[in-house]
Amino acid sequence: MARVLTYAPKDTWIHRLSGVTKMIFFLLWSIAGMLTYDTRVLAVMLAFSLVIFKVSKTEWKQVGTVFKFILFFLFLNLLTIFLFSPFQGTEIYGTKTVLFHIAGHYSMTTEQLFYEFNIMLKYFTVVPVVLMFMVTTNPSELAASMNHLGISYNIGYSIAIALRYVPDVQADFSKIKHAQEARGIEMSSKTSFFKRLKRMANIIFPLIFSSMDRIDVVSNAMELRGFGKNKKRTWYMGKKLQRNDYLTLVFVICFVIAAMVFTFYDGSRFYNPFQ
Repeated sequence: MARVLTYAPKDTWIHRLSGVTKMIFFLLWSIAGMLTYDTRVLAVMLAFSLVIFKVSKTEWKQVGTVFKFILFFLFLNLLTIFLFSPFQGTEIYGTKTVLFHIAGHYSMTTEQLFYEFNIMLKYFTVVPVVLMFMVTTNPSELAASMNHLGISYNIGYSIAIALRYVPDVQADFSKIKHAQEARGIEMSSKTSFFKRLKRMANIIFPLIFSSMDRIDVVSNAMELRGFGKNKKRTWYMGKKLQRNDYLTLVFVICFVIAAMVFTFYDGSRFYNPFQ
């Protein structure tokens, strides 16, 4: 069974970066993507994200399934925003240009479309960096590098274990899905899109329960081995920050600062093309 979102060693400059460098890049990039609603900043970030994703040589079969789920949640998010705040865009941008009336008090406006377009951009800006981080970072090396920076090895191990078990959770999802199909529940493209979504959602609860069982097993095993007894520990894997690591950190820090200055220079984090 093919597993996705697991570390795949390759000879790229992104793979050669320290796990800490990639984690800091991912965190700062995500924070910038969450804070800004400036379409111009998001467009530049999206371009950089796609280039980084391409350079990492990440294959579609590694991330395709997860990307489809992200698109599903993006669709639900955009739909929810419109259902509960159909004129959020008009309140933000201060104008109202009705494209067409839907029903009741629901009308589609240019401002609402632009607002939800920015939300979509925010997703697509962060998602490639998240996937790149997952498939180019060795969990053991990441934990060791974090500890070398002074972070508790308990925290490092927690993050490493989470990264290691992502493919196992996805494998469980596939097993449950195949078991459902064996019982005659159609979950392929032969049925309608919304039926597939509903049936996929029914897998979530069994998946949560199986994941909870795995957490209990791992925690008991680590406790039996005396994990956390000592304040320090030795590491088999570890990588010191190199020249490219420092250059990457300088770039992302400078970029995020510039993006925030550009976003808030007029007192608002929203780019308004309607005024």
